[in-house]
Amino acid sequence: MRAKPADAKLITLFLDMLAAEQGAGDNTLQAYRRDLTDFSEYLGRAGQTFVTAGTESLRDYLADLDTRGFKSSSVARRLSAMRHLYRFLLNERVRTDDPAAILSGPRRGRGLPKVLSISDVDRMLTRARELAQAADAPLRQLRALRLYCLLEVLYATGLRVSELVSLPQSAARRDARMIVVRGKGDKERLVPLNDASRQAMAEYLAAMQALASTAKKGAADSKWLFPSFGESGHLTRQHFARDLKELAAAAGLSPRLVSPHVLRHAFASHLLHNGADLRIVQTLLGHTDISTTQIYTHVVEERLKSLVRDLHPLAEK
Repeated sequence: MRAKPADAKLITLFLDMLAAEQGAGDNTLQAYRRDLTDFSEYLGRAGQTFVTAGTESLRDYLADLDTRGFKSSSVARRLSAMRHLYRFLLNERVRTDDPAAILSGPRRGRGLPKVLSISDVDRMLTRARELAQAADAPLRQLRALRLYCLLEVLYATGLRVSELVSLPQSAARRDARMIVVRGKGDKERLVPLNDASRQAMAEYLAAMQALASTAKKGAADSKWLFPSFGESGHLTRQHFARDLKELAAAAGLSPRLVSPHVLRHAFASHLLHNGADLRIVQTLLGHTDISTTQIYTHVVEERLKSLVRDLHPLAEK
């Protein structure tokens, strides 16, 4: 899939702007590039480019996405990319009009996040711990301890999976009560650690160093807490997601319902359920906008109803 040279240049300029002015992360930039490259390819087949396409061509592209079986959420995301692009082209005076301004996307409700219960998370943590204790070889034990550590830290902090797998080894310092996390847009935030996550990191790091001591150079020499031999130098999101689904199955849960992001949802939802302030949860999750965090408030609706019922002076007794 390739964009026309003229379009490819505009995509690069647009992404540079998003990175510089809005602090967009790598995943966001890659998603925009994929969506806009597909759009450019469609226009190219009709002999058009970003500069020459009109509103009808944009409508035809959205209809083509529907014909290709794209979900309404995916179509809405492509439309959002187009709107952002043409607003940029208008501001840069590449175009004198905005053909995407009057387009309307598919109606869609914002889906509620999947949430694991506290007992579900406890089952996974217990099973991960059991697997680490039952491992019959140093390498198997290291991998089991790594998974247990990842799970403990994720549920204790609510980190994005990209933030979790790229933690530096310094995050596992014995005296570390807080860790500095570099999130979206290269923004840093402080996240507290609980005793369980600190203990899990210490055990995992000790096992990694013990195994590395038998070799001249090993994972303990890496700057990453979860090193890998891949291009990034640390464990990939995909690898962790696969391990997590296998653990879910071993714990008697449906792998379909479990992912790193679902554990992040669990962290936020369980905090709110137990009375945490929404602004604090927003800070811990690294959300720029409070509206992003508000999606989790559905889990406390029943709790709020019961509080009003039990505490309001005019409530029926």
